[in-house]
Amino acid sequence: MSQFRLARLCLVLAAVGLSTPALIPAVHAQDKPAAAAEAPKDTVRPELFKLLDPAAIKPLMDAKNYAEVQSRVQQAEAFPNRTPYEDYVVNRMKLSLGSATNNNEIAIPALEAVINSGRMPPNEQADFIQALANMHYNAKDYPKAIEWFKRYQKESSTPEKVAPALTRAYYLGGDFAAAKAALLPAIEATEKAGQKPSEEDLRLLASSANRVKDDAGYLTALEKLVAHYPNDDFWTDVLNRGVARKAGFDPQANMINVYRLEAVTVKKMAPEEYVDLAELSLRDGFPTEAKETMDAGYAAGVLGQGSNAKSHAALRDKATKGAADDAKNIAAGEASAAKAKTGAGLVNLGWAYATMGQGDKGVTFIQQGIAKGGLKNPEEAKLRLGMAQARAGKNAEAIQTFQTVKGGGGAGDLAKYWIVHLNQKQGGGAQTASAQ
Repeated sequence: MSQFRLARLCLVLAAVGLSTPALIPAVHAQDKPAAAAEAPKDTVRPELFKLLDPAAIKPLMDAKNYAEVQSRVQQAEAFPNRTPYEDYVVNRMKLSLGSATNNNEIAIPALEAVINSGRMPPNEQADFIQALANMHYNAKDYPKAIEWFKRYQKESSTPEKVAPALTRAYYLGGDFAAAKAALLPAIEATEKAGQKPSEEDLRLLASSANRVKDDAGYLTALEKLVAHYPNDDFWTDVLNRGVARKAGFDPQANMINVYRLEAVTVKKMAPEEYVDLAELSLRDGFPTEAKETMDAGYAAGVLGQGSNAKSHAALRDKATKGAADDAKNIAAGEASAAKAKTGAGLVNLGWAYATMGQGDKGVTFIQQGIAKGGLKNPEEAKLRLGMAQARAGKNAEAIQTFQTVKGGGGAGDLAKYWIVHLNQKQGGGAQTASAQ
């Protein structure tokens, strides 16, 4: 996660200065010797003002003579029996000094005192509260940052303004459950408004869910990342967690289909995945698909290397020979598939044609096989129909087909992820898998 830096206090307090406080004229005090010694409200005694006179302080600050400014502040702090307003003036000056010198030990307590003085208008008060929260955040004091971000939300008319920073303070402070609880509704609201959540928010959601061992929450975040910011890592992880590792997954029927979807969603698969897909394709009688897979692995530069180079070459040769034989003999199987009692032969024939680049013909045969019935796994047949339609460039029809796949064993999960992929491919928006 990129470091989330907040605006420095000096930016928020750029206009902070000390307006000239009212003074008790010396003559006034002499004219009324019997008057109470207590100073009027919102005034500063002349001897204190002499130390903090803005006309004297400004050139010192401009010249970066901070040592002299600090000396004056310390002398002012030594004055006995300061009034609340005099405390307020001293703390405003300490705040300016601390901000200018990046000294949190001076700035933070001064800022807190100014906020708690009760002398600031609400809009300025909110800005100062946010500034204090930011300072604690940048100092990595996340519990204090959370405290002040929450106070901002309570007292400000724009509580949403600090929501991202509060969420990150939860996360960086180790309260992953709170971070997750804050992120998910915010992300869903963004999506509902037709906007794209930030990748950082989605990564934070995934990480927070993972930290609290919320597998379902992690998968939700991962599906959103695949939908909005697809990359090889996200697709591989979502197919692993969202299909292959799910309870009830049928590897015998659908592991090959996991690889088929992975092959079209990532730039490069792992060497063993190319090999597995090729071997499974040969097992099921689709040598052209096996050859296509091995060729892709070689083109990606991950096959034909190292100690497995010979076995890769042998598998590729086997697939190539089988593909050539299949191309010569496939038409001869049409009549027997049509006469068979079930539609399984037609479905397999159609998929074989689809892998040979004859998508339209393949789609027709698979549709005939599904209509004929008697299939051991009709949902897997519909899954292959959708894949054949996608190979034929009929993405809209493929999406409609995938929407009808409801079966277990991984078929339904694969179908929903195919829909995500095809929506992205045809620019139909980043609809998440959970929205299918």
